[in-house]
Formats: sequence, structure tokens, C-alpha cells
Amino acid sequence: MGERFVVVPVDSGEMIASGGEHTGKTEARPAPDTGDSGSTGAGTAEEQEPLEDSVFEPQDPEAAVPILEYNREPNKYGDGVPKENSPFINNTEHDKNNSYDGTNMALFEEEMDSHPMVSSLLNKLANYTNLTQGAHEHEEADEEEGSKKKAITSPQMGTFMGVYLPCLQNILGVILFLRLTWIVGTAGVLGSLVIVGLCCSCTMLTAISMSAIATNGVVPAGGSYYMISRSLGPEFGGAVGLCFYLGTTFAGSMYILGTIEILLTYIVPQAAIFRAERKEEAVDALLNNMRVYGTCCLILMAIVVFVGVKYVNKLALVFLACVILSILAIYAGVIKSIFEPPDFPVCMLGNRTLQNHNFDKCLKTEVIDNLTVTTKLWSVFCDGPDLNATCNEYFVNNNLTLVQGIPGLTSGVISENMWSEYGPLGMLVENKKLSSFGESDPTKDIYLPYVVNDITTFFTLLVGIYFPSVTGIMAGSNRSGDLRDAQKSIPIGTILAIATTSFIYISTVVLFGACIEGVLLRDKFGDSVEGNLVIGTLSWPSPWVIVIGSFFSCCGAGLQSLTGAPRLLQAIARDGIIPFLQVFGHGKANGEPTWALLLTAGICEIGILIASLDSVAPILSMFFLMCYLFVNLACAVQTLLRTPNWRPRFRYYHWALSFLGMSLCLAIMFISSWYYAIVAMVIAGCIYKYIEYRGAEKEWGDGIRGLSLNAARYALIRLEEAPPHTKNWRPQLLVLLNLDSDQGVKHPRLLSLTTQLKAGKGLTIVGNVLQGTYLLKDAEAKKAEQNIKSAMSAERTKGFCHVVVSSNLRDGVSHLIQSAGLGGMKHNTVLMGWPETWRQSNDPESWRSFIETVRETTAAHQALLVAKNVDSFPTNQDHLGEGTIDVWWVVHDGGMLMLLPFLLRQHKVWRKCKMRIFTVAQMDDNSIQMKKDLQMFLYHLRLNAEVEVVEMHDNDISAFTYEKTLVMEQRSQMLKQMHLSRTEREREIQSITDESRSSIRRKNQADTENSNVSRQSSTAEDVQEDEAQLIHDKNTASHVTVNDKAEAGPERVHMTWTKDKLFTERNRNREFNANVAVRDLFSMKPNQSNVRCMHTAIKLNEVVVNKSQGAHLVLLNMPGPPKNRGGDENYMEFLEVLLEGLNRVLLVRGGGREVITIYS
Repeated sequence: MGERFVVVPVDSGEMIASGGEHTGKTEARPAPDTGDSGSTGAGTAEEQEPLEDSVFEPQDPEAAVPILEYNREPNKYGDGVPKENSPFINNTEHDKNNSYDGTNMALFEEEMDSHPMVSSLLNKLANYTNLTQGAHEHEEADEEEGSKKKAITSPQMGTFMGVYLPCLQNILGVILFLRLTWIVGTAGVLGSLVIVGLCCSCTMLTAISMSAIATNGVVPAGGSYYMISRSLGPEFGGAVGLCFYLGTTFAGSMYILGTIEILLTYIVPQAAIFRAERKEEAVDALLNNMRVYGTCCLILMAIVVFVGVKYVNKLALVFLACVILSILAIYAGVIKSIFEPPDFPVCMLGNRTLQNHNFDKCLKTEVIDNLTVTTKLWSVFCDGPDLNATCNEYFVNNNLTLVQGIPGLTSGVISENMWSEYGPLGMLVENKKLSSFGESDPTKDIYLPYVVNDITTFFTLLVGIYFPSVTGIMAGSNRSGDLRDAQKSIPIGTILAIATTSFIYISTVVLFGACIEGVLLRDKFGDSVEGNLVIGTLSWPSPWVIVIGSFFSCCGAGLQSLTGAPRLLQAIARDGIIPFLQVFGHGKANGEPTWALLLTAGICEIGILIASLDSVAPILSMFFLMCYLFVNLACAVQTLLRTPNWRPRFRYYHWALSFLGMSLCLAIMFISSWYYAIVAMVIAGCIYKYIEYRGAEKEWGDGIRGLSLNAARYALIRLEEAPPHTKNWRPQLLVLLNLDSDQGVKHPRLLSLTTQLKAGKGLTIVGNVLQGTYLLKDAEAKKAEQNIKSAMSAERTKGFCHVVVSSNLRDGVSHLIQSAGLGGMKHNTVLMGWPETWRQSNDPESWRSFIETVRETTAAHQALLVAKNVDSFPTNQDHLGEGTIDVWWVVHDGGMLMLLPFLLRQHKVWRKCKMRIFTVAQMDDNSIQMKKDLQMFLYHLRLNAEVEVVEMHDNDISAFTYEKTLVMEQRSQMLKQMHLSRTEREREIQSITDESRSSIRRKNQADTENSNVSRQSSTAEDVQEDEAQLIHDKNTASHVTVNDKAEAGPERVHMTWTKDKLFTERNRNREFNANVAVRDLFSMKPNQSNVRCMHTAIKLNEVVVNKSQGAHLVLLNMPGPPKNRGGDENYMEFLEVLLEGLNRVLLVRGGGREVITIYS
């Protein structure tokens, strides 16, 4: 922490501040005069305004007192990783101008900018607000145009107004009024109770899971989408969020279709544009009318939402009142039916129900003025109104009967309605109790006014149609920002709303079955009661109460869907997880989602063009069920993982309930419509994969990440129990990369080879070592890691990156080999490049480090792959033509040589290459038998390869081999004499310096006559010259001792030499030393062991080049380094000779275990 004191002169009228240095400073103020308290007063506002940091002003206005100003520059910590925005965590902008004057916090003042005081944290918590992702803020923005902005008030909604009533309004809707009676009549009371119980159980279990998630911290704007995405991650959140958006949009279509159905069927049937001339055309005419009027209604609603959302919000209570009044009217009608059932007769012909549209009396003939005349009904079934007209046979043979449509609660009709009446399309609605004579003719019946099934009915269809009537449970969580206590209100309000609606549905199912005749229940559109709404016939005081109430209820629900869906899409778009949706995050100046509203209207139009309420309902059921499924999954995952942040205030949840709810959702999806379920899952899966590969990376602390960590930990523990079997062995690579001075990857083709070898399977760790200390190389290490990850991404290498900072390269590589990986997921193979410049390098550490790596991999029982000429290896985009991968199997080290070509040929780059295996036979080997045995071995290994046995004869060692060995040894000796390593040089300088200084001290104590050496001349330059001269003296003395012992004697150390004398003497002795070294080199004789090794390298190289010079890749056994470290450089020379003349070579050294087997 840097500190400085600045003396600032202060005049009476003004303060002089230099360069804006006042910001963020803490000033040392002198104590005020205790004698005059008035001098410390606050003063006026004008006096205090010029500067934030007020300074003490003297009582004498003309005196200028120097103020000692203390400036502290805070020490900034951090890793440079951006944190998630939060109102109170890691957000220190507000605190940067605060000064900490007290002495109580002196221990912590250096970290005040990153670790604020508790008081400021609590202050921010108290001021934190969150707004709902609804129309509230947009409504305020509309009202604030041209006026002063309102202050944000704290939310005041309670459980009843904020959660209970919105949920009630969203759950009760169009299905209750238009389809529930038909469902009861078709499925029977028992079947309907099963459907209602199944769906209500699903939503109740989902509400329990949602309550746990909603009470686990603050739920900001976004409702269910926010909960799912923050619990299951951006992939699941985006997929389920879009499914929820599509469900809400199709719900808007369903409500608009319900509105038009009520309008055209029950309020103004005369308004129909398309009219059916014949009965079989009635369905098509109705659908076309729905399309036209539905489109007009959609446009009108979209304009209302676009112009003024505040009107929609203000009308919400009106729509809710309509729903409640309609339900009360139903219960009132049921009670009235006990004493005085309403009069709605149903005309039956035989046991068939007739449509009561074109006739007024349920009679064939009637007597008027003692004359028998025919009725309108006669004209429908006969050729004409005459009594002798030809009539329908069934009409002639059966009588007409009037059946009371609403017999009342005490009539006992519930026993008849208990069982289901499913049937195909066009099936007549019949009363089995009534007698019937004659058989029906389906070809003629379709032209007659019978009530028939307009669709094929079965149990699973009814589940899909009914389920939308229980959706809407998220309304409370979507308003979390408006609640006074969301963590208390959401669970209570939502669960109470579901309990209330479940009671309403179950009771109405029983009451409908007990009050209404079965044939009327199965009459979907009320054709048998003069086109009245069936549920309206039961209500009191009039059917119009239900008709008008349901009409406004459907209108309000449609407007709410068109209001909520675009804002949900806007929330997803603004999260940035789906790039192509970002355009929908923009809108009007007040934030109104204009583009999202247009897309919502377009998708809603698709549902309207379907035109059938029964076809649209299963579609939105799928999307809502998908959303509820993942809410349950999120709660179950968080509960089972027991993450530290999972602390919901709602305690009445359990993972088993969440799994049961999830299973119910999945079951209902496939029960209602298996093909819609598959389509919904495919859509969600496509969105999931799109976000995974192309979307923005988000880290929300989601449960899926925690689940992955738990699964990984479990798998790692299981893997460590026993080593992998030979059948499961595959190379788990540690790739040692070299970086240039700018931390860029030197040899990216090494990563290409890794990708081709691995094909995304198994473990890959890409490692690098930086020389230095971690505290100083931290930034370089991060830059290197980023560059390596970029290179891995470019080369499509899937794996991990590990950059180590070590004091020297050799130790760093050793640490990587020992510690890379975790548990059972450790590497078993090291891949590295050949040090191409080891001969030209002045630093022998490069090849020494290489040889030490070979030794350490052998000691660790790991395989080693060394790629020579790695820059000539193919990239992932190359496609090699027909060629060969040649394997030179000299010694057996576990079968790596056979396995690697097989793995390479799985990749498209090497797919066209054939595999050839060469093995070497000695003089006493039977080469023919060796070839047969090898072919049989490869057959059992299921490998296709050509086999060739190469015979190597025991030739005499040539003069060329002697000469090459001699040159090699001479070169090694010259390097040893001419180039000391830096470590040895520094060690020698230090030892000689210490020895010489001690001798000088002894000499000064013994010889006082030489004390004329001036102390002032011992500068840093003189010391360096002295040390250099001392090294020269020691070297010279050693050579003189070796070559001429008689002349050897102790030299006197002169500390007064000049530079010229020093350089002259140094050059003269260097020439002498070089002459001695040259005489020694010419008198050398090659070592016999080196000669034999060189002979092997030369002969084997000749054979390999002869057979494999044109191969795409050569794999060769890598001989081990010598046990005696003195021959390390010779080892490098042997390998160079062995590989000379070959383009792409992969040296292979096994890890000491079998990696390929003939057994299954």
C-alpha cells in the first residue's frame, strides 16, 4: 500500500486541491478548538458544497495554515474473473469514496475496497429492490413520460392479492366452461375423477417443488424461467424457458379460440361468415369462422397490449370477478336444482339425441283444429310435409321422447353417468335406457340432425384436453417482485390456490354427473338444448351469467397470455444464452417488448389457424408439462446434492415427492399425446444442444454442474479401486507443449496428432512448464493457458490444460509427469516433440531435459511417444491418400506399436492408409516361421496388416562406423571443455571467490608491507575483475600442473592488475588451453560400446529407409537411454543416426504392461 503526505495551503476563502487528488483520500485533521464549539459547526450548504472532503478551517480568515493531507492508495486484489452482478457482493463502487477514519479497523483497512464493512453491506441489503418481469415497470414508464420520475416504493402485496387470486384466475378458465361437462359425459364420473386427480396431483407436487426453489433466496424478475435456469443451468433453463414461452403463447391461442367459440356458438350465431348448407359441412364452416374471427381478435388484442398494458392490468380484477361469479352461479344452480330443476328438455328419437335447431316441437304430428298435421321435424326426416311422404325408416319405427336435460341433484342420474362412453368420430349420442328399433345407416345418418361425436374420443385424449385447466400455478412466482414477503406468500398462496381449484374441479365433476342427463353431458356444443351452453343450463339465475362470464374470462386470459409471453421471451433474450434471440430483447423506449410481441402474435396465429380447441389444448399441455417436469427435477437434484446454498424456508418438500411429480409429468405427456411429447422433447433437445455449442457461457451455480461434480467424484473413486483391464486400455495422453517467447504454441501439429489419435475419447492433458516463480509468472501462466486452450479449440482437441511454473524446466516436467490427472483419471502415456535444435543449441539443458523425461516416464511405468519432424504431420483438415503406416517392431513392449496405427486409422485423415508391420530377424532365427506366427498373431488381434520379416546379418563393423563414432565422441569432449554450463560456471566463480578472499585475508595479516592497496579502489568493477583473474589463475595453474609439473608452483595473487594486462594474459592462456585440448582430441580412441551402438543404428537405419522412406508414417521402437548419465549426448546422436532420412517418425516406448489382447 502506497502512502504519501501532501502539504496543501488553505486560504480563507477557498481551498486549493491539486489534480483531483481529493477523491478517495483520508485526511489527517487537527483537533478542533474545544474552547469554541461554534467553530466546528456544519456551516451553510454553500460553504460545504465545493469539496466532498472538508478540511479544518482556521478561525482567523486571513491565516493560511498548511494542512497535512494523508493519501492512501488501496492495494487491489482479485483474479480478474468477472463476478455475477449482485446488489451487495463484490460491488464496491459505492464504497470507493468512503473513508475509514477510525482506528478500530486499522488491521483491515488495506482490504476495505474488496472486503467492505458489515455496516455498508447491511445498508445495501436494506436498499435492495427487485421488480417483477411483468408490465408494472413498463406501466410506470408510460405514466412518467414528460413528468418527474416517481420514487420506487417497497412492494406491499400480500398472499391473497399477490399470489392466491392471480393463481386462481390463471387456473380457472376456458376448459372448465366449455369442455368439462363433455369430459364428464364421455369419461364418466369415475374416469373424470381419475383425470382431474392425475392432473391436480401433478400440479400440487410441482407447486411443492416450486415453493422450495422460490423460497431458497430472492427470486428476481423472470419467475419460473429464472428458477429453472438458475437451478439447472443455462442449457436447461433456455430450453425449458422457450418451452414455457411456447406454452404460454399457445395458451393465448386457446383462449382466443374459446372466446370465438362462445361468441359464434352461444352469443351471436348469426355473425358467422361461413355457413353450412349441409350438416356434414358444419364442422368445416365452424373452423373457417374460427380462423377468420380468431385472427381479427388476435390483431385487436395485440394492439391493446402494444398500446396500453396498464389497461390490461387494471381489467384483471374485472375478469377475475367474472370467473368467480360464474362459478358461484354454477353452485347456486346445483342447489336450486334440488328444489326446482331448470326446464331444458332434450328430444330423443328412439334412443338417439336430436339437434334442436330446425324444429320447435318434439312431435312427429300434432292435432290442430281436429286436423292431424305434420311438424317441422317431420319435414326433416321425410320427403315432404304430407302424411303419405316417404320417411326415414328409423324415424318411422321409433317414437319421440322428451327427456329432462337437468333432472336435478336428487334424481339419481349419477349412477347412469358413472361409466365412460368413448366412441369413434360420427358415433351417435344415445341413451341406452330408451328402446330403439331398426338399424342405423351411417351413409344417411350424417345428413340427419342427430347429435354425434365430432372427434374420436378416448381416455388419453381427454387428459391432454383437460390438463390446460390446471396450468397457471406459476402466476404467484412471476409476481415475486411485488410481494411483501415472497418467501412466505408464494408457497401458501400457490398451494391454497391449487387446493381451491382442485376442490372446484372435483366437486363440479361430481355435481355435473349428479345433475345433468348423460346425453346432454356428451353434447359438446349444446345442440340438443337449442344451442345453449351446457354448463349454462345448470346455472342460476340465467344461462347468460355463465356465457357472459366465460366470454370475458377467456378475453382476459388471452390478453394476459399476450402480455406475459413477450416479457418471458424478452427475459430469455436479455440473458444472452441464445444468440439468435437477442433482437427480441429490445423494444420501445419504456422497455415494452415490441419485437417479442410480434413474434408471439405470429406463433399465436399458428394455433388459431389450427382452429380446433381440442387440437390446440394438447400442444400447450406438452410445453407446460415439460416446464413442470424440470421444476421437479431442479428441486430433486438440489435436495439430493445437498449443496451448501440449498436452504429453502419452505420445509415441506422431499426429493421423493419431486421425483414423483417429475414421473407424473412425463407419464401425462405420453398419455395425452405421445407424438406431441416427442416433438416437444426434440424441440427442447435442439435448443439445449444449440445453447451448449453456440450460446454464451454462463455460470449460475446450477444443480446440473453440482450433479456432474458428484458423478465425476463417484466415477473417479470407482476407477481408482483397480487398474484398467487390458481390454479397456487406451492411451490417456499427457501432451508436453513448447511455447515461444510470446506464450504462443510452437508446434500446433502436436495437438492435431493428439486429436487424430484420440478422436475425443479418453483423457487428454496438455501441459507446459514456465521457468520462474509462481508469484512473478502468474500473469504469464494465465496467458499461456489461454493460448493453449485457443490452440486446442482450433485443433479440436478435447481435454484439459495444465500450466506449471517451476524453478527449472526439468523439475517442472517431472512434476507434471508425477501429478497430472486426478485419482483414476491419470495419464498413462506422454506425447512430446523431438528436440530438433539440440545440436545447434548452446544450452545442453534442452536435450538433457528430454533424456530425463524419457527416464522418468520409464520409472513411472508410462508409455512415451516422441514425434520427430512434428511440423510435417498432417492437420485435421488434410486427407492423406492411399499410403502406408509402417510399424517397425524390433522389441516387444506391450503391443503399443500395433494399437497406435489402429487408433489413427479411425480418424478421417489416416483412414485410407494401410498398415504394414516389419520385424527384424537375426541369423539364427527362422524368418519364414516368424512371418507365419506374426500373421496368426495379427489374425487373433483382429488387425489387418501386411507382414514382412527383415533379416539383418552380422556384418563386420565398417570404417565409416568407427569414424562416425570417433567424430561423435570428439564433439562431446570439445563441448565439455569449451562450454561449461551456467550452473557450473556460477558455482566455480563462487567457490574460487570464497577461496581467494580467505587467502587474501591471510596474506594481508602476514605481509604488512603490501598494505598499500587502497580500500577506495574496491568497487564492483574491481571485484569482478579480481574474480575473473582468480579463475584465470586457477585454470592456468591446473594446466601447468598437468603438462609441466617441474614448473608448477604457487603464483602470487596480484590485486593491482589493470584491464589491459588482464585481457592479454587471459587470451594467451586460452590459446594455450586450446592447443592442449586439440592434442588430446586427436589422440582419442572410440569406445567399443559406442561403436557397437553406432553400428546398430546405422544398419537399422539403412533397412528402415530402404523399406519405409515413402511411408506416410513410421512407428519405431525407441531404445532406452544409457544407465550411465555420462553417455547421454551419445544417446541423442544414436537416435539421430537411427532416424536419418525419414520424414514422419513416431518413436514409441512402452510402459511395461500389455495394452492389447487376443481375448474377447
